[in-house]
Amino acid sequence: MIAQQPCKDGAVSEQVADPTVGTDGEASVWPMWVLAFVIMIDQADQNILRGAATPIQHAFHLSDFDLGALLSCYTIANGVVSVPAGYLADRWVRRKGIAGTLVVWSGLTALTAAAWNFGALVAVRSALGFGQALSEPSSSSLLSDLYPLRRRGHAFSAQQCMSFVGFGVGLGLGGVVAAWAGWRVAFLLVGAPGALIAFAVWHLHEPARGEADFGASAFVTEVRPRSSLGAMLKGLAADYRTISKIKTLQFALVGVSALLFTVTAVASALPQFYEHQLGRSTTQAALFTGMLIVVAGVPGVLVGGRVADRLAPKIEGGRMAVPAVCLLVGEVIFLASLAHIPFAAVFGLELIGTFILTMAVPALKAGISDALPAQIRGSGFALFNIVSVIAGQAAASVVVFSIAGALGNDYRSALLAVGPGIAGGALVLLHARKYLDRDVARIAEIVARGLEAASAGRPEAG
Repeated sequence: MIAQQPCKDGAVSEQVADPTVGTDGEASVWPMWVLAFVIMIDQADQNILRGAATPIQHAFHLSDFDLGALLSCYTIANGVVSVPAGYLADRWVRRKGIAGTLVVWSGLTALTAAAWNFGALVAVRSALGFGQALSEPSSSSLLSDLYPLRRRGHAFSAQQCMSFVGFGVGLGLGGVVAAWAGWRVAFLLVGAPGALIAFAVWHLHEPARGEADFGASAFVTEVRPRSSLGAMLKGLAADYRTISKIKTLQFALVGVSALLFTVTAVASALPQFYEHQLGRSTTQAALFTGMLIVVAGVPGVLVGGRVADRLAPKIEGGRMAVPAVCLLVGEVIFLASLAHIPFAAVFGLELIGTFILTMAVPALKAGISDALPAQIRGSGFALFNIVSVIAGQAAASVVVFSIAGALGNDYRSALLAVGPGIAGGALVLLHARKYLDRDVARIAEIVARGLEAASAGRPEAG
């Protein structure tokens, strides 16, 4: 059943009843896993290129710099589109936006297989960055409104868990299928499931903004975006002025940028490290990297979400403190794996290090959600995305491949050179934890005043 409510500016809000929402008003686990499959198919698409990097490099006669640029073009396009994507996520029916975007990017993924030269490949991969940029802020905002604070770490752990599954599936398909049937076939395979996932997303419940935080049914679900560019820019400016005053976000953005630079660089170069320094074939390198993510990353994320939900109320700024500690410990173990030791020891240390590192992911995502007011979470996650892309991810692949190329394909030294970024990011996150609880309490106070004013028939307090 669909219910509509008038909004203050004459737009219409839409709420969709869904049988997966229990009688207590809380969502079941179904929505978190549906949205998790969205991120899974996106990550599979991104990383199939990494798994098939060597065959593609040979097919188009690419230099190491060209390969790094190809891996980065998706990320740059993603960052550019993130600003309007956040604006839309706070103003449209999120389930519809995600579903429609997913159908389009599944078609573009299949189109990658038809790329006839390097320029066409760059163009299609850049277009795919637009799709993920549109879906990610809406997915994160929707998850935050479906699940209350005490379950939010678990909800984001499902999303991030499937992100790592997608990472592993993409690398595996890219390496194995590319070696067996050619890299074009691999892209055709990963594009197929998108329509089924889009159908499931379309039928999700669309909660009111802030519903899971405070039962704030006074918040509207949709405020249709105004058509003019000026109105959008004005709305974005207002959103970002609010976000810029949130101390937790100020430090978290810096910390996550440093962290993602290193994570992206390592993810890009690890298969080549296995090939060039450890003597594995292209297929073996892709399989071991995929296994690392699936065997260690998935359990790490699932455990990390549970730990975050349990410790968050007991530790000052728990959802920033927990990931910071995990990152520091995990990095030490992972860097130790780059020593000149047998492959079995390398892989064993990397399994342990990856498990601990990935425990940080759901806690960090949930902490950012907690620190953002519900009505502007889309813009907040979009800003988080674009700052991370520009300051962290965009140059990572180019930098690590360029360092390795300058050192004669020495990927061990290249990975050691970029490694300290994780520690730097973790230390900034430790500082951010001092502000998290205060920011969450401030949001609760503002919402409580607004709801009290609304129930009394007065203008909202703000």
